[in-house]
Amino acid sequence: MTIESHFQSYNSTISKLASCNFKLLCIFVSDIKTNMTINREVSKAIYFMLEKYPVIALTGPRQSGKTTLLKSILPGYEYVSLENPDNRYFAKSDPNGFLKKYSSSVIIDEVQQVPSLFSYIQTIVDESGLMGQFVLSGSQNFHLMQNISQSLAGRVAIFKLFPFDNQELKSANFLNPDYLLNLVRGFYPAIYDRDIPSTDFYSNYVQTYVQRDLSQLIAVKDLRVFRKFLGLCASRAGQLLNMNSLAVECGISQPTVKSWISVLEHSYIIFILQPFHENFSKRIVKTPKLYFYDTGLLCHLLKIRHHDQLPAHPFKGFLFENMMMAEYVKRMYHKNELKDITFWRDSSGNEVDLIVQDGLKLYLTEFKSTQTVMPDLFKGFRYFEQHSKRKNLVKTLVYTGTDSQKRTDADILSWNEFGI
Repeated sequence: MTIESHFQSYNSTISKLASCNFKLLCIFVSDIKTNMTINREVSKAIYFMLEKYPVIALTGPRQSGKTTLLKSILPGYEYVSLENPDNRYFAKSDPNGFLKKYSSSVIIDEVQQVPSLFSYIQTIVDESGLMGQFVLSGSQNFHLMQNISQSLAGRVAIFKLFPFDNQELKSANFLNPDYLLNLVRGFYPAIYDRDIPSTDFYSNYVQTYVQRDLSQLIAVKDLRVFRKFLGLCASRAGQLLNMNSLAVECGISQPTVKSWISVLEHSYIIFILQPFHENFSKRIVKTPKLYFYDTGLLCHLLKIRHHDQLPAHPFKGFLFENMMMAEYVKRMYHKNELKDITFWRDSSGNEVDLIVQDGLKLYLTEFKSTQTVMPDLFKGFRYFEQHSKRKNLVKTLVYTGTDSQKRTDADILSWNEFGI
């Protein structure tokens, strides 16, 4: 039995899904041609909130699997995409007629294309009182969130779907034991379910999605300059973000750099990690760090085409740190367990890559691209503990080896076991 026919055997309403214990099933994204099956973690959180909010919103980068996921886990919902010009014209010219046709149990994809719909949806859900009435999805976070905050605040549960995380791949036996292979291959679903070579996928992705979406948000007069800017951002992945340096090297103004960085964030290309806010040293670095959500795209921009290039590559350590940091962020959103995350560094180079605050505890994590654990790898932990005078520190060193163990200085964790 195919995945599609299996889901069709279930009733369409959420109450009936619940009565069938549907929530206890694994939710799969499947491609019939390859029989690829990956468990998407965020589906559990969506099901939980579907009975508690009238509107569900799912956002994330293009090609991360949003449409496939929603169609798979909500087989009783009607689907309409506003990328379709006819549907978009219908929604713009006659929003009442459009929402009369698609008034309940409907997935509206790329909903940010017609901003006027949000106010109408607000009125409908306020009058009906139904939960899970609308499921909205979109890939332009800036426009989607702007309209949600204006019209649907308090009525919507918001989720983010990113390319596969390590644990999703691992659960389906798609995670390669060599982290370098995963790092270069990247994590977008199409690479796995259609077996597309990474070089081809990311070349097309940059041309069709990145440039198209970004051109809608900002006026880029010369795409060559913007491509250079992307490459310069890639060369700074896992490092402190110096906007003045970016501006000088790219030949653009600092306000332009800030604008383009913001657009890359809202398009889910990069994310910015802020420094730890507790200032216990005058030498503390207050500059944020830059990371890419997907290391396949990052490697493509750095012109790294094969994992054999990585062992001697000068960016190897930064790339490993980026992969692990992105893993944590993706898991955080996929499990819908958002946490306060920062990093700490001082002007002498003492640092802790990731700090997670949970109540009175601080979880400190260092990422090291080595298979050999030496005593000097713990110096960042020791320095932070000594100077912050903090108690309740939980320290973890994530490395490229395979054996996890507990040591006096910190827990040692293999890269493929790391995650929230």
